[in-house]
Amino acid sequence: MPSQRENHIIYADADRCMTCHSCELACAVAHADGHDMMSAIAVREPLIARNHVVAFEGGAMPMQCRQCEDAPCTFACPTGACRQADGRVDIVEQHCIGCKLCVMVCPFGAITVKSEEHRLEETCTNRGVAKKCDLCVDWRAANGKTETACVEACPTKAIRMIDLEAYRVALRAARAREIAQSHRHMRTAF
Repeated sequence: MPSQRENHIIYADADRCMTCHSCELACAVAHADGHDMMSAIAVREPLIARNHVVAFEGGAMPMQCRQCEDAPCTFACPTGACRQADGRVDIVEQHCIGCKLCVMVCPFGAITVKSEEHRLEETCTNRGVAKKCDLCVDWRAANGKTETACVEACPTKAIRMIDLEAYRVALRAARAREIAQSHRHMRTAF
């Protein structure tokens, strides 16, 4: 059986984040009907980001779904709306009943349940639907993009979409250089 590649993730560098919230705005616009700011303003659709910049003492960190390989939300979802698909954790919104179990089990607080009532004339429910980072699949396809909206919007390049195997290779090379440099200094000490 061929091995599956790990899910891609959004990598955020807290040292580069300047808390400008450009990633949040870009995410919200990318997920609005029409996928652009003017369309969102014209229909007065509420803009809802699927990522959040979280400030902490000494810095800030953009937070969104980590696209877990063994995603707790996929196990907790009673309807199967949360699932692994195409190298990411996907939510099939038509199957979501808004129960918030995925919200409760997400270790990163990356899932929200938002009302979809602005799209329905009459309803007897809130029409809550789970929302999370989907790596801008529809937006990228509609616009011929390779990067997510948040990555494209970040002025300091604090956010990147990465392939974990490539990241691991780069990390091993960086650690190997550090160890080799350390050993060179140690040889002169003995």
